[in-house]
Amino acid sequence: MTTLHAPTFIPVEMCSSVGLAPSTPVDQCLAAVKADVAKGGVAAPSADVAGLQKIVASAQQHGIDLKVVVMESSPPIDTPLRDLATEIGHANPGSTVLVLSPGWAGTYSSTYDRAILESGQDVAKTAPNPVVGTQAFADQLQTPDFPWMGLTITLVIGVAVAAVLTRVLQLRAGRSQNTDTAAEQGK
Repeated sequence: MTTLHAPTFIPVEMCSSVGLAPSTPVDQCLAAVKADVAKGGVAAPSADVAGLQKIVASAQQHGIDLKVVVMESSPPIDTPLRDLATEIGHANPGSTVLVLSPGWAGTYSSTYDRAILESGQDVAKTAPNPVVGTQAFADQLQTPDFPWMGLTITLVIGVAVAAVLTRVLQLRAGRSQNTDTAAEQGK
């Protein structure tokens, strides 16, 4: 049986992550990126590697298997960044992957849901540099979610109790009014 995979578009801009020219075959660039990520959790231009590896190590201490790919230039649209993140994520099971380019971000995770990832992407792609963006992304992953379920249950119970109390008060007021009317008629 053949497994079908969703089509992916891996951008040539990814080659800059490992210092290769955009004319390098994409498969060769992807293999180099995967090798760098497997080695140190980061595939990025050399100026950013040390700072990014510190963030990856810190995330690991918090139970997050973070992998980061930084591209020096952006593809025309952001979708290829998610495709690249998915490729890196499949090569590193259980990891959470952030791919950054100037103005764009793409993510993949088998641990975090899409809403959390996109929230993290939003803060990462607006950062002044990849190191700050990656730290903001890691911080977002560690930010606790607001307990919407608990709030919803509390509000539903509160409304139900208020409705019951209102009805009880209406019935008491009606009985009191009937008693007063009967007393007046008996005089």
